[in-house]
Amino acid sequence: MRGALRALGWTGPVKSPTYTLVEHYPFSSLYFYHFDFYRFADPSEWETAGLADYFRDDAVCLVEWPERVAGLLPPADVDIALAHPKSGATGRDLALSAHTANGERCVAAITQAMGD
Repeated sequence: MRGALRALGWTGPVKSPTYTLVEHYPFSSLYFYHFDFYRFADPSEWETAGLADYFRDDAVCLVEWPERVAGLLPPADVDIALAHPKSGATGRDLALSAHTANGERCVAAITQAMGD
């Protein structure tokens, strides 16, 4: 999350939304939200939290623990998975999976920016 925000030019603090459920990062041309559903004990909490309105065409929504809302989220454009490298190297392994045309453009831009 922090790396994505820094790449977009965000210089302020980057807080985990574990207790608040969502953090908003205002950019001039982008609505950027970071969600963390770790504390959801039941998928029905999605309905009562009133968070569906954040998921719009003009917003970027990064979600941690999406399985806690059991498929109630709108379809993802891109799935991002981070893992510790198996080879004992430092850092993280990154896996990107595009599910829409917008997701394919995003993955292509990330791949190009990373030089792969």
